[in-house]
Amino acid sequence: MDIREELGLEPVINPQFGHMMQNSEDVPFSSTPSPQSPQNSPESVVDSVSSSSIPPEINRASDLFMAVSLGSEENKTKISELANSAMEELVRKALLGEPLWQRQAVLDTEIEILNEAEYIREFRAFDASLQEIMRMIEVGDPQRFSTLDGNCDFPSECHQKPNLLPREAELDALQIEASKEIGFVNMNATSIVEWLMDLKQWSLAFSKIVTRATILGVLSSGVAAGTYDETLQVMRAEFHMPTPLVPIRECQFARYCKQVGSNTWGVVDVSLENLFPYPVVRFRRRPSGCLIQEMPNGHSKVTWVEHVEVDNKQVHRIFHPQVRSGFAYSARRWVTTLIQHCDWVATLMSQTVPVLDGGLVSQNGKENLLRLAERMMRSFCTDLSACSNNLWMPLPVSGGEDVRVMTKSITPATSECPSTTIAFTSSIWLPFPPRRVYDFLRHEDSRNKWDLLSRELVIQELTYINKGDNPDNRISILQANSDSSEIEILYLQESYSDPTAFYIVYAPMDITSVATILKGGNTDYVNILPSGFVIHPDRQVMNNNGKEVGGSLLTLAFHILDGSSMEDSQFIPRESVDTVYRILTETAILIKAALLSDDP
Repeated sequence: MDIREELGLEPVINPQFGHMMQNSEDVPFSSTPSPQSPQNSPESVVDSVSSSSIPPEINRASDLFMAVSLGSEENKTKISELANSAMEELVRKALLGEPLWQRQAVLDTEIEILNEAEYIREFRAFDASLQEIMRMIEVGDPQRFSTLDGNCDFPSECHQKPNLLPREAELDALQIEASKEIGFVNMNATSIVEWLMDLKQWSLAFSKIVTRATILGVLSSGVAAGTYDETLQVMRAEFHMPTPLVPIRECQFARYCKQVGSNTWGVVDVSLENLFPYPVVRFRRRPSGCLIQEMPNGHSKVTWVEHVEVDNKQVHRIFHPQVRSGFAYSARRWVTTLIQHCDWVATLMSQTVPVLDGGLVSQNGKENLLRLAERMMRSFCTDLSACSNNLWMPLPVSGGEDVRVMTKSITPATSECPSTTIAFTSSIWLPFPPRRVYDFLRHEDSRNKWDLLSRELVIQELTYINKGDNPDNRISILQANSDSSEIEILYLQESYSDPTAFYIVYAPMDITSVATILKGGNTDYVNILPSGFVIHPDRQVMNNNGKEVGGSLLTLAFHILDGSSMEDSQFIPRESVDTVYRILTETAILIKAALLSDDP
């Protein structure tokens, strides 16, 4: 029996269409879902609460304090006024160009960065003291300036002042990051607004950035049924990079949605630290968010503004160029993530299906493949982050200071017995452009050069699905065969690139699980432990020919079952420590060697 029959594929209907073929099965949902009001949306009902009640998932003292405080009419008024002021500022920042926004070279690209001196002129009351501060900014570092008014809703920072009070010293430690990005999204404005205002849909669409999110209260559910116009929510969220070496950014903020024009919506976030006392402030969102303009062709123009204050002192040195430049959490990252999610939705709803070895995958099989790959990528990003649920530890071995490891207990869907897993990661610098590293790691012909499980095996791509027009964004099923042509391993792999990072994420699977996916069976019982790579652009370097090329920051991450018995989750047996260190070091050595051998 061949692989096509064993996986239960449908016969070919018309092979002339090539890899992707039309399928007559009905799409199970509309491509343009009707908007739901916050009170009627099934997703938002689960997680949102009224201002007079407390959601059961709140278990943090600060969240509990905020949820209780929302019941005060005085606090509601303050938050509402703050949200309206933030929306006005967002609209102005989004619509203005130079000199407020200036294009600057950051790593290997250019992004629009806020001119802080111009921001003060445009958005602050102008007096003699501000004149002197702007002079200092213009001749110094525009990213560093201290609080001008401790009671201001949106305080700014300037150079260090002597004899700072503790509160002023705290604010002075915060670095300002502000950027703007414009993108065109293959989705109507109403659907995008719904994604942003519905907690579960927002968390799903931005799972590469948002680790945990909670709605602490809904102060206004909108002025008209069926829309989010003038909806005001209070939220808490953790924002992350795909590495435990960069601390999460956590804050409580108001999110306000308003229709600001006949075909334009605004969604703004603004932190609440100036309204409620906080012992320590390490991250604050100034008015940030997006304007969404409906275009005649059903697409949307999204103008995103990201404007924050953050303490970056705990960022690991290897990530300083990405984080301290403002590139890591730039508006470009939010826009490209939104575009990628729209591509995923469009592919999910399309009636094209992939071909595998002369057989068609069913429509349900294609949807299973897309949804499981999305779950794999979301799990990978969450597990790799520094979120509060992940108890990362340095690897207790000489040379493993920059390695992070943690144990987890999981219960497979088909078993009642929990299993212990180990997740571990490290980041290394490579003198190669990110594109080259990405193309090497994602291609099936290169896998047996670095994958310890696939050495000496023959790798073949059985089928794939492209998400959107970018051929880099690809979901594949890979097969690893021994010399006897027996299937040793099957992999589900997703490769994804955008202007801010490159991802290659995969999970080993058995043939029964793959058959369940492609036959359209229930994937809830398919367990995945994702591993993979994230590639960030880094500083320019000289190659062997004396030419300047972009370097790369490669994060390696693995998640494996561990057979050792660990009663104490903080204790990792020596045998497991040695295995972790060997996998990371040997994989890194193999990748470097393969890239160097092909270096022109």
